Amino acid sequence: MRLTLLVPELIWPEPADQLTLGKLALPGLAWLTGRSQLDRHPKRAFEAALAAQFGLDDAPFGALRLLGEPGSPMVIDGEWLCADPVHLRFHHERIVLADAGAFDLDLDEAQALTAALNTEFADLGEFHVADARRWYLRTRLTVNRKFAPISQIAGKRLDGELESEANPLRRWLNEIQMFLHGHPVNAAREAAGKPAVNSLWLWGPGPLPAANPQQLTTVWSDNPLAIGLARSQGVAHQALPATLADVLDQAGRSGHTLVVLDSLLGPVLYENGEDWRHASLALDANWLQPAAAALGRRIDTLTLIAPTIYGELHWKLTGGARWKFWRKGKPIAAMADELARSPSAQPSSQDHAA
Repeated sequence: MRLTLLVPELIWPEPADQLTLGKLALPGLAWLTGRSQLDRHPKRAFEAALAAQFGLDDAPFGALRLLGEPGSPMVIDGEWLCADPVHLRFHHERIVLADAGAFDLDLDEAQALTAALNTEFADLGEFHVADARRWYLRTRLTVNRKFAPISQIAGKRLDGELESEANPLRRWLNEIQMFLHGHPVNAAREAAGKPAVNSLWLWGPGPLPAANPQQLTTVWSDNPLAIGLARSQGVAHQALPATLADVLDQAGRSGHTLVVLDSLLGPVLYENGEDWRHASLALDANWLQPAAAALGRRIDTLTLIAPTIYGELHWKLTGGARWKFWRKGKPIAAMADELARSPSAQPSSQDHAA
């Protein structure tokens, strides 16, 4: 079988952080990267890297992610946007965005806010809550201008993302922010010392794409966007198991399997080095070490793809890598330092909002 592992934020973005990277031993990663050639592509968001596995270069993430939500119908009509709840704050004279993964938000609060938005902004479309952290907007108008995916801007400064008044999403956000500022849910949250949901992040517009012939056989993931991509393209999908052994036991001996391992994404977005370190150890033990052991036996070709701050990193191995005993991998701290020091690839066109 052919196996692709998509692992966003595989390399910690702060190479000098010895508390996170110091003495961190990941033997599976070292084995795999030491026996293959690094192919370094321009940086792009995790969501774009995921869509590219399905041959989609400009994916409508809103409709696709909604399609992957639990209980979602197989057909999603109309044009949709991700309308994720966020908290904007000033920090050193810059606006910093925190998505709802960085603070607690109850489903009742989410539903109360979206019900009010639907009443106040019925001319824009209809807001829908799939999860307290993931909201959607079915728009009445076609939106051609775009903002960056949420993983690209969560926890970061919005330097130029909100400046274009020509962008209709910017005008919508101005009005939505003013409305949310005075909502009773936010007043109660602020009184309790909680961050207010004082804005939304509108991104990924468009209708569902047409299905195209796929080389992928099965997708293993719990990520709604990955599930929606699989459903839209007629690819079988399975819930992510605990270990690679479960995938190998259930997958056929032929075909192309994609496994989306996004446990490192949240710790990077929220700058939690301790959680990233623990998740890296589990990832290595449960997925990368077993992949090295199965290469050339149950796995014919293995591709490891890692969207990171250093670029989109690709390593590809075949069964012959088992016999390259003389090639030794580097500790992850050395890998991060080398990547940070070497010339990086230029960002792709999808790396910035329009």
